[in-house]
Amino acid sequence: MTQTLKHPHRTTPITGVPPRLHRGLLLLMSAATGLSVAGNYFAQPLLEVIGRDLGLSTTMAALVVTAAQGGYALGLILLVPLGDLVERRRLAVLLFAGTAVFQLVSALAPSAPVLLAGTAATALTSVAAQVVVPYAATLAAPAERGRVVGTVMTGLLLGALLARTASGTLSELAGWRTIYWLNAVLVAVVAVLLWRFLPRLHTRVGLSYPALLWSTLGMFRHEPLLRWRAGIGALSFAAFSVLWTSITFLLTGPSYGWREAAVGMFSLVGVVTALTTPIAGRFADRGWVQRVSGIGTAVLALSWPAIHAGAFAPGWLVAGVVLFNVAQGAVLNAGQNVIYALSPENRNRLNSAFMTACFLGGAAGSLLASVAWSGGGWSGVSLLGGALSATTFALWALERVRAKRSALPVS
Repeated sequence: MTQTLKHPHRTTPITGVPPRLHRGLLLLMSAATGLSVAGNYFAQPLLEVIGRDLGLSTTMAALVVTAAQGGYALGLILLVPLGDLVERRRLAVLLFAGTAVFQLVSALAPSAPVLLAGTAATALTSVAAQVVVPYAATLAAPAERGRVVGTVMTGLLLGALLARTASGTLSELAGWRTIYWLNAVLVAVVAVLLWRFLPRLHTRVGLSYPALLWSTLGMFRHEPLLRWRAGIGALSFAAFSVLWTSITFLLTGPSYGWREAAVGMFSLVGVVTALTTPIAGRFADRGWVQRVSGIGTAVLALSWPAIHAGAFAPGWLVAGVVLFNVAQGAVLNAGQNVIYALSPENRNRLNSAFMTACFLGGAAGSLLASVAWSGGGWSGVSLLGGALSATTFALWALERVRAKRSALPVS
């Protein structure tokens, strides 16, 4: 079957689109995104034990996390736009296969350089998740796109959240390499299943690869709503990174004194986010995407007093983290629904631009979090996170005012 999508400057045929996205395929895509991104978070609760095993200093061990961030950033910029150039099933399967191979490299790593290389390469190919999300959005009927994106993002969020729990638990049971072996096998199985069940999908954009990358940057110039949503996403991800980078310091510090496995288990609090993200998608399908954005950004800011109170009160900490994560998931889902509606044939490049902005915001948040913790402890972290979240809400409100004044399309 061939579907033709309109664009102001050209007509682009998209081949291989089925009449509907079946539930089984949707769940497979959701699980695939989670397994793909999980590898980027395995090392976070394992830095101490990895350092002991490979004879690394604390600073050198921390470079494992930096390698994951750098590899993922390159993948967002260099690989995700390829979904608008090459056949998408083949691209997705190759990236998943690469992730499985590179996780084996990490599992077998005899030294720090090999582990760093394996981590960076795994992160590079793990952007397969960001190929699958717009893939699902393209296969979905317009009236169901919000729910579909929310379901796929549920898998991605669960993978990111549960990776720390799984790695911490398996490390204590069978060593830190076990999680890499296990996930490599699971990702390889997913690659085979995607090759078997994903429909072929190809957008003929008629661009060379360098022109494709350049046009990805050009999206910011031509799509005002992308600029606004990228700004909102970057600020919300910065606040997200501030919270999850600093919370390890709090939970392992004098106030709580938890061990690595317990810190990893705390990530289960974020599972509520994954369960509520599809609900936000359903609201978007009903035309309430701006309400979801407004309420979500407001709750981001309002959650920080409870998070701050959680310095010595676990109940407040759990409540604040749940509120924050639910709001973050809603804001992300709303932003993706807005940008995917802008230009259907360019969804991979739009997603690349949007997620790169979000990732850069997250990286800045991680850097600022260490400064805030060193200078002001949990109070400094809470002040920083609250300020970033309040600015996120202000940016959304400013976008709404400007949209009404200039008659920008409301998605």
